[in-house]
Amino acid sequence: VGGVSYITFLAAGTVCFSTMNAATFEALYSAFSRMQVQRTWDAILNAPVSLDDLVLAELVWAASKSFLSGLAILAVIWALGLTSTPLSLWVLPLIFLVGLSFGGLGLIVTALAPSYDFFMYYFTLFITPMTLISGVFFPTDQLPGWLALIGGWLPLAQGVALVRPLLAGQIPADALIHIMALLGTAAIAFVIALHLTRRRLLK
Repeated sequence: VGGVSYITFLAAGTVCFSTMNAATFEALYSAFSRMQVQRTWDAILNAPVSLDDLVLAELVWAASKSFLSGLAILAVIWALGLTSTPLSLWVLPLIFLVGLSFGGLGLIVTALAPSYDFFMYYFTLFITPMTLISGVFFPTDQLPGWLALIGGWLPLAQGVALVRPLLAGQIPADALIHIMALLGTAAIAFVIALHLTRRRLLK
C-alpha cells in the first residue's frame, strides 16, 4: 500500500485506533460510572475542588490512559521492526493529543447520557463509521471523493495523517494544520463537555 507492506500501513492506523478506543471508553463508561453510579464526583465536589477542575482531570486521565494503550502498540511496532526511524519518537506526544481529542468528545456524550445504553448510539453513529473512512485499515483514495473529504476532516484521520509518515521516517505534510485541528477538537470538546456537565449537575 503506497510502497509499503500492508502490516506497516496498518501499524500507524492501529496506534491511533487503539488510542481513540482507550480514551473513548474511559471518558464514557468509567467517567459515567464515577459521575452517575458511584457518585464519586459528588464526593470530590464536597472538597475545595471546582467542577472545572474535575472535568479537566477526567479529560487528562482519559488521555493519559489512552497514551499507555497507544504506547503499548507502538512498542510492539518497534519490537517487530516495522519502524526504526528516530522520527517515530514524535508519535508519543501525538498519541496524547489524540487521547485528549477523543476524551473531550467522550465527555460530551457522558454529560448527555441517561444510561450506559446511550453510548451505543455514539459508537454506532460516529466511532465505527469514522474508523472506516479515516484511513486506519485502507487508503482513503479508495473511497468515493465526497466520503474521503468528510473522513479527512475527522479527528481520527488527523491523527493517522501525522503518525503514518512519522513511522515511515517522513515529516508529515501540513503537520501544523493537523496538530491545530486536534488541539481545536480537544479544546472545543472540553468547553462543550464542561457546559453540559455543569447544566446536568448544578441545575
